[in-house]
Amino acid sequence: MQNPRKYGNPPYSIAVIHGGPGAAGEMAPVARTLAASCGILEPMQTKSSILGQVVELHEILSRHASAPVILIGYSWGAWLSVIYAAEQPSMVKKLILVSSGPSEQSYASSIQAERMKRLGKKEISEIEFLMDALENPAARNKDKIFTRIGEIMAKTDTYKPAGEQGEKIEINSVIYKSVWKEAEDLRKNSRLMDYVKRIKCPVAAIHGDFDPHPAAGVDAPLSKALKNFKFTLLKNCGHTPWMEKLARDEFYNILKNEILI
Repeated sequence: MQNPRKYGNPPYSIAVIHGGPGAAGEMAPVARTLAASCGILEPMQTKSSILGQVVELHEILSRHASAPVILIGYSWGAWLSVIYAAEQPSMVKKLILVSSGPSEQSYASSIQAERMKRLGKKEISEIEFLMDALENPAARNKDKIFTRIGEIMAKTDTYKPAGEQGEKIEINSVIYKSVWKEAEDLRKNSRLMDYVKRIKCPVAAIHGDFDPHPAAGVDAPLSKALKNFKFTLLKNCGHTPWMEKLARDEFYNILKNEILI
């Protein structure tokens, strides 16, 4: 696996940071679209701890990027970008957080319930079965299990799909299970907000109004903690804006404008 993938021509001053954790390659469509006007890096997260991913990202950016960079972090990648910007402020020019999870625990309890409301009984039963299997040490093909969970959740997380096949990504359930446990602990213990408060660069957040991750859980805590913060809510948009038929064009327009500011 190439790490990082490169799009467009150097200098590479923008990096797209994928989510998951463990969903390497999912931001390729964004990278390809932006590469028409600037050089883009797509680092792959291969480490199974937050510290490991922060160190890995720093090594990649130090070697391949023209710093300081703009980090476009999606979902889990938004959190990783926040942590990295707090730890390496001289390396980051700006953060653009796309579909971030809520930064404080009080906003997180509604996410799964909202998703389940959007599924039928058969899909709920399948999800419950798959989640149990994912936790079973004896279960095989966990990457396939994780992939199927993602397919079902895509239905709950999408307002109106663009009709295109999604990017083929490399799912790694080991990375997901290990890193997400650490990430949840960061949020529960308020340490994620400690990282937010250390950020010096401008921060912009883009969020869909149909995203099960509540927009208020991003906007309210970050508006309070950051001096230079901008929040944009996209109408008729779920968790993956570039895969939304009604919001994709507006998403890219906003993203390109934020890059130029």
